[in-house]
Amino acid sequence: MMKREIQLHIHALAQLLTQTKSDFPSFRDFNVYKKEQIQAYRNQLLAKQLNCDKNTLIFSKHEHGKPFLSSHHLHFNHSHSHEYYALIMSQQVKDIGVDVEELGRKIRFDAFAQHAFHIDEYKTWQQQGQDREYWFKVWTTKEAILKASGLGIRLDLNSLNTNVHPEQNGGMCTHPMIGTFAYQNFILNQNIVVTVAWRAEPSCRGFQFPQIKIKQD
Repeated sequence: MMKREIQLHIHALAQLLTQTKSDFPSFRDFNVYKKEQIQAYRNQLLAKQLNCDKNTLIFSKHEHGKPFLSSHHLHFNHSHSHEYYALIMSQQVKDIGVDVEELGRKIRFDAFAQHAFHIDEYKTWQQQGQDREYWFKVWTTKEAILKASGLGIRLDLNSLNTNVHPEQNGGMCTHPMIGTFAYQNFILNQNIVVTVAWRAEPSCRGFQFPQIKIKQD
């Protein structure tokens, strides 16, 4: 049986951008430039994995807008925060999702938690003294799972109980609209929270969990 593997690439976003906001007439123009640079880097990594010319890559979108490669057999998903870019890819694992955040990000934690957390997640967060790391583990897990499912924001965040554990960095959860997903949380460089999620497919030996290989560029 072919070994199930997911590759996770992490890259500092600043290294992809040779220009800054001040070089553009508007914030919108800068965001267009940033998106183009991210896509160029994504295509470079995908083409390298496939050993092909990046100009041969053809992208399409699923029903709810999730992009996929229609020209080659390689599943991927990507995410970026203010400072980092994350890309996952796999030839064996189909429904995958990733989300990345910085622990130092300034946010209205309680307001977002009351809106987006399941009641059990919110209770655990309170019991943990509103721990910042736990908050980001829950948040990135929700985002990664919804991206993996392809449903995105069409699922209410607070209806999804991720079962994130304060001390463990991985688990499984089920929702009637999307099925069962597994996930792995990573705390990298003491300031990056990355979660990779994938559909948990059972086999005769139970649920199969892929190996996740991390490459920080």
